Amino acid sequence: MRRRTLLGGAAATAAAAASSSLLTGCGASGDGSGVPTLDFLSLAWQKESMAANKALVAQWNKNHPEVHVRYVQGSWDNVHDQLLTSFEGGAAPDIIHDEAIDLTDFGYGGYLADLTDLIPADLRRRIPDSAWATSRFGGGLYGVPFLQEPWVLIANRTLLDRAGIALPTEERPWSWAEFEDVAKELTHHGSGGAERFGTAWAMKSPVNATVNLSMSMGGRILYRRKDGTPEVRLGAADSAFPELIRRQVRTDRTASPSALGMGGGDTLPGFFAGRYAMLPLGFSYRQQVQQQAPDHFDWVTLPLPVGTRAPDGGRAQGVSPQTLSVAKSCPHPKEAAAFIAFMTQTAHLVQLARGDWLVPTGDAALHDPSLNTAKDGWSTGVAVAQHLTASPVLGMRGYPEWKDKIATPALQRYYSGGTDLDGLRGQLVRDGNRIFERYRN
Repeated sequence: MRRRTLLGGAAATAAAAASSSLLTGCGASGDGSGVPTLDFLSLAWQKESMAANKALVAQWNKNHPEVHVRYVQGSWDNVHDQLLTSFEGGAAPDIIHDEAIDLTDFGYGGYLADLTDLIPADLRRRIPDSAWATSRFGGGLYGVPFLQEPWVLIANRTLLDRAGIALPTEERPWSWAEFEDVAKELTHHGSGGAERFGTAWAMKSPVNATVNLSMSMGGRILYRRKDGTPEVRLGAADSAFPELIRRQVRTDRTASPSALGMGGGDTLPGFFAGRYAMLPLGFSYRQQVQQQAPDHFDWVTLPLPVGTRAPDGGRAQGVSPQTLSVAKSCPHPKEAAAFIAFMTQTAHLVQLARGDWLVPTGDAALHDPSLNTAKDGWSTGVAVAQHLTASPVLGMRGYPEWKDKIATPALQRYYSGGTDLDGLRGQLVRDGNRIFERYRN
């Protein structure tokens, strides 16, 4: 769930400067008082989220004079490389806000503390096993998953109402076949009016989305052999989701071909202009829609379509949640774990989720009334989140190389019509497994 950055001007400059301080300013240190000081790297980037994180750090410091936590502002931009440099340079922050997908390299590399025996029992009970599975690999637990992002449909309610289309609900979502039919009804290519596509797939970075949403059709693409090592497959269930996107773009022409090269936020101007009727997007994009939509623009958050003959009724989605970890170099790991337990108390999880427009992992937090309201689609995201499961990409050594060198260009060519399914299979499977085999050996 790599986050996008919307900061501009002085805010962006400040974030970049703060992020660069990872390399030189982190690591536990004292102020001469003998009280341990722990550096907390926060990647919060939205105004509300940054304020919530800073307020919680201040609350901790007020109530825990025996351990001081220093807030360090970071940025999602290049955080993996920045952290790797800080780990290797011996200047890593003590408490690290990151994403589960990053934990594999850092955990196997020996840079993160195993939290198995550091997590208090109440925190362990607060978060369900399905979420803990996103941060557990190689026999260790390397992060506390606390925020997660399901995919949803963000739709132009006016266009759907005009077409007489009944909206799906959490109890009765559309199937993917029904979604394709609705997209056809909403598409207009005639010369008598502006061109409109039923949907737009923002696939500038296609791999995580393709793998995670393939689960709704019973696929995974990335599997584990009996010895636990990765294996790429592209059977019928695995290819069903990529085939749907290509079919909408190339055959039915119900999805915009130009959107394939866009990030999620890039599709919003076309959405507001009526060029796209429905957008499959991450849940947090609702904030941009709420803030940027023209006056009187009527939008609605809908559950993502579901597959047929797939586990969990086709509702499953893979997820890589945001996490809180402790550096292996931290001289006070118990105190750092106690701070993480504080940050992930139920009320604090709700506070952080609302600030980031995401969904918390904690069971009790998911039932908070402020997150179970129809306003801005909150209740839809909470309902979809009940079916999130660990992404197949998590814990896979070699995944970043496979993603960058093989899967990203292969999927981009396939979606745009540059290769067929056999060509995609050859690249993803044959070439991909060669990469994973190197890590296996």
